[in-house]
Amino acid sequence: MSRSPLKQLQAARSLASTKNVLAGLDGFVDKIVIPVATRHGAGEAFEPIKTLTEFGLRVQAAAGKSTNIELHPRMEKLGGNGPLMAGALQAYGTELKYIGTLGAKSPVGALADFAAGSAAITLGEPGLTTAIEFSDGKLMLGITSDFGNVDRARLLERTGGEAGLRALTAKADLVALVNWTMLPHMTDIFRVFVENILPALPAKPTRQFFFDLADPEKRTDAEILEALQTIARFESFGRATLGLNFKEAEHVGRVLGVASAGEEEAPLRQLAADIRARLKLSTVVVHPRKTAACATAEGTFFVVGPYCETPLVTTGAGDHFNAGFALGQLLGLTPDACLATGVATSGLYVRSGFSPTLDDLEKSLPA
Repeated sequence: MSRSPLKQLQAARSLASTKNVLAGLDGFVDKIVIPVATRHGAGEAFEPIKTLTEFGLRVQAAAGKSTNIELHPRMEKLGGNGPLMAGALQAYGTELKYIGTLGAKSPVGALADFAAGSAAITLGEPGLTTAIEFSDGKLMLGITSDFGNVDRARLLERTGGEAGLRALTAKADLVALVNWTMLPHMTDIFRVFVENILPALPAKPTRQFFFDLADPEKRTDAEILEALQTIARFESFGRATLGLNFKEAEHVGRVLGVASAGEEEAPLRQLAADIRARLKLSTVVVHPRKTAACATAEGTFFVVGPYCETPLVTTGAGDHFNAGFALGQLLGLTPDACLATGVATSGLYVRSGFSPTLDDLEKSLPA
């Protein structure tokens, strides 16, 4: 019987500072807002629009007319799947090198402090997201005008050519390439790694790769399938993990011909296992809001998370789950313990709005 996630973390946590992470390739400035239903006075004196359904009905009623919906600001912070996941891993003490859209010439706004601590390389202007948060989800309104210019040529130009990118990759214990959906040339960038960079490096079977498509709803099935098949090629150079929230998992499952029977434990385990089998990846992890499951060569695993009914912030919860799960992998924890560090990291973040430390994580895991 394996040790508890807490005991495993306590035994391995000193390794975190020895691990190198290479992550990218997006970058956003996020404005977190709450939609106002009824205002009673200045500042916080208002009733919010509580659900996406209520918001949708308000918008629907304006068809053929017009309406005004006030968005009350909660905070402005760094955003993007890459910075949020990488920042959380950095808070756990790993050594980070970040490559992404942080500013035209140098990192800007809320991304500047993050970039200063990660020896970052910028690929262009950041995206701008207005994240409208509700009790049952969130609506992300994004502007990504420079993302179409992030291609293999720009990546190689900014990293010192293939030799420079090889040097960065060679040091990495984890390569995390996320937000495929919003970066139109990401599949081709995947090919740069599997065709030009990784084959020239010494074998490192323990190297981890982590991928997050980031809501591929707006991309075609053919594009999604091509990306998934290219991700599978990373298995020749280490261990690849595909991270999916439940909506993404259902979408990917449909593209692969895998049926989903819901979020309960048994069907969630099966969905993760079926996607993994189709793609022949080391790990597939699926994380709904209240639970998480993963499939590996060892079998399937499932945990219930510390669900929060009234989170301070939800934007970035999935990225923090990914960071916690990837941390567990870097430290050599068992799959069930990786799930535990994933849900705990996400839970700590949504309650505080800050990426937790290893001490915070240790205190949150059951004995």
